[in-house]
Amino acid sequence: MTDELPWAAFAHPERATAHDVRVTALQPDLKEAMQPCISAVSPDANVETKRIHQAAAAAFLYLLLSLQSPGRAACVYTLRSTIPIASGLGSSASISVCISTALLAQINRLEAPGSPRPDKTLEIINYWAFVGELCIHGNPSGVDNTVATRGKAVVFRKADLSQPPSVTPIAAFPVLPLLLVDTKQARSTATEVGKVAALKTAHPVVTNMLLDSIDKITEAAHALLTSDGFQADDPQALRQLGELMRMNHGILVSLGVSHPRLERIREIVDHGGIGWTKLTGAGGGGCAITVLAPAVDAEELHNVERKLEAEGFSRYETLLGGHGVGILRTIGGITQEAFQSVKGNDAVEEMVGVNSTQPLGWRYWD
Repeated sequence: MTDELPWAAFAHPERATAHDVRVTALQPDLKEAMQPCISAVSPDANVETKRIHQAAAAAFLYLLLSLQSPGRAACVYTLRSTIPIASGLGSSASISVCISTALLAQINRLEAPGSPRPDKTLEIINYWAFVGELCIHGNPSGVDNTVATRGKAVVFRKADLSQPPSVTPIAAFPVLPLLLVDTKQARSTATEVGKVAALKTAHPVVTNMLLDSIDKITEAAHALLTSDGFQADDPQALRQLGELMRMNHGILVSLGVSHPRLERIREIVDHGGIGWTKLTGAGGGGCAITVLAPAVDAEELHNVERKLEAEGFSRYETLLGGHGVGILRTIGGITQEAFQSVKGNDAVEEMVGVNSTQPLGWRYWD
């Protein structure tokens, strides 16, 4: 029952000020107040499944209690995600963005898509999505929820936890030929972030030099992608980008956040000579992303894909640099019952019009 939720504990300034106060950590008393509700989620599941389910429940409940009020009419929320979990593809950020958007829309805190001030709405959504990520990961960077909110691509820099991150959108982000491969090795962002934190404690000078090198690589990639005349089919430009990706991956290996399965993907791709590979997300498993070399030989690409599949890896077809958060407005098109009962990821995506040439009423703020 909703009246049994810890509403009183959440009667705090965050509810009224929304994004006016920068949240960098969850309040311990609020987490404690939610715990009886969270511990009741999937109590008989295995440890990893329980962790995933309870983290998602914590994000939803924290946002619900922060943004709603006990006097509102009861509502049923249904979430269906087709993004692989714990794969470095931003699944938790996407969930946090969707939950935040739904709750904020219910209390009329968002301007309509296509309004003159989309940045204001995106800032509010992104603020609360970051709070959801705090519930799931403990110490997220904020980049995943920022990209999931804004779409396309951004240059993201967070130098000081007390200040909002610097976000520079890349408006003309090019379409790049990609191969996205899943290791099928689940990982925890919090665990991988903890590894880097431990290295900074043990070897602060060297670790900070490595992190500074990643910053320089990012700046070089941004300059390349936004330079006049950059073309995704230019062999020299793609080689420069690929070399930066390879250097970035090497530093991440040095920081201890790669995994043998990720290294095996890189070995297969390198041996085939089809492109340049780096891990995604926090590493430790999840996915690897490869920028394909221009005019790559179709037979060699097929050989690489066969080797990957033979070793238990899987590939995903997706678009790079698409829209950010949006709202699907339909008139009697999708009922809650149909949405809940449809089977399989492909059927879910078909229902909501993913990659469809026929617009179903999606509206975006970007």
